[in-house]
Amino acid sequence: VQLQASGGGLVQAGGSLRLSCVASGRTLISYVVGWFRQAPGKEREFVAASSWGRWTAGSTFYADSVKGRFTVSRDNAANTVHLQMNSLKPEDTAVYYCALIPRYIVAPPQEDTEYDYWGQGTLVTVSS
Repeated sequence: VQLQASGGGLVQAGGSLRLSCVASGRTLISYVVGWFRQAPGKEREFVAASSWGRWTAGSTFYADSVKGRFTVSRDNAANTVHLQMNSLKPEDTAVYYCALIPRYIVAPPQEDTEYDYWGQGTLVTVSS
């Protein structure tokens, strides 16, 4: 499985961006997708994660710092998961990564070590 993250860029505070994570090499049916970010000089941190099963929508968790501003969604036809980011703040500046667990888990993990596949990252810069 290969993951390709895209959609990053430069945006002013208060603006929006939508990140996309496209999976290739495997049709996503039951899986968990996590979003993580790493700001300069800081450790990688959890942003959001969603789980989907063949017959169930699963759960979505958000970090407290993004709750109410970020939303995870999926496009099955495109084998893609999106991260809609609204009301962006300068402290959201980071490289954003998507990651995949190719099986269904009721409560999607927030630890990056739980994820099997990683995208290359996309840079989000929020100016004040």
